[in-house]
Amino acid sequence: MKSRWIAALIAACLHTASQAGTGLKEVPGLEGDGPVTVFYPSSAADQPVQRGPFHMALAPQGAPMRGNGRLVVISHGSGGNPWVHSDLARALVSAGFVVAMPEHAGDNARNPSTPGPESWKRRPAEVSRAIDAVAQDAQLAPLLQLDKVGMYGMSAGGHTALSLAGGRWSPALFKQHCEAHIAEDFSSCVGLITQLRGNFLDGLKKAVALGVIRQRFDDATWQTHDEPRIHAIVAGVPAAADFDFPSLARPRVPLGLVTAGQDRWLVPRFHSDKVLQACQTCTVVADLPQAGHGMLLSPPPPSHVLGRLETELLGDPPGFDRSQMPEVDARIVAFLAQHLLPMPAPHR
Repeated sequence: MKSRWIAALIAACLHTASQAGTGLKEVPGLEGDGPVTVFYPSSAADQPVQRGPFHMALAPQGAPMRGNGRLVVISHGSGGNPWVHSDLARALVSAGFVVAMPEHAGDNARNPSTPGPESWKRRPAEVSRAIDAVAQDAQLAPLLQLDKVGMYGMSAGGHTALSLAGGRWSPALFKQHCEAHIAEDFSSCVGLITQLRGNFLDGLKKAVALGVIRQRFDDATWQTHDEPRIHAIVAGVPAAADFDFPSLARPRVPLGLVTAGQDRWLVPRFHSDKVLQACQTCTVVADLPQAGHGMLLSPPPPSHVLGRLETELLGDPPGFDRSQMPEVDARIVAFLAQHLLPMPAPHR
């Protein structure tokens, strides 16, 4: 019965609901946070919308309508914005969810000044305050029950997801990982500043990077955050090398992963593979052996807005079929629905 229900959910999520639009609004962040972008079921019809270089079909400020009563928070990746996750947001809204996307301070498209461990410390609390912000919205709050919230995070947002699932990490473990694997996982340790090119400058790049990392990230204090309202989590291509992996052996809530076999930014054997090796109860929601790190950016950023290094790390590898991404979104929706919504009573 359970498997048939999940299969039906996946099939349903592959078809956009025709009777409603996807509402779009911003609610003010709390305690100095940036705005929280909210997608929700609306009685208004979708219309063409442009945000930066992204063209979407949404219903800005459309009247909210009741869905399934559940909220899902999406945590964007490093330097991200809401629009690269709007396809997943639309799929969630079509299944009745309200979707909230906080803007992570110092690690978003408008202000990418403090990515990495500095942002990772702040992000889980920003997710909690995003739930609080939606709870204070006069239009949306009456339509929601916030005792069971879902959460999805990609890349740095996946790190946030693992934290909220009960994992603990420290900046010192980040330093230790980079000291041991600076060459093999260089982009994870350094980000978009530079890249190893196999020439005489590589040794200097590694030495400078390790000098900075050792100076900035020697705090061994365990970083944790408890958010009891979150009851199901999906982590997509998560940054994970700085976690105490035994803390993820039995996550406090159902935890699903989406993995990419050709990820060059967060090399799987140091990140998602390690989580799956440690976790005794995790579910692989989707595994795409031919996909790169940017597969979950949907719609993907247009190539003309990316730098050369961003294109190399986020672009789809040759042979990757992006047409399968709606099914991946549907599987994410089905996993969250399975754990947040009541199962239908069996037919007698």
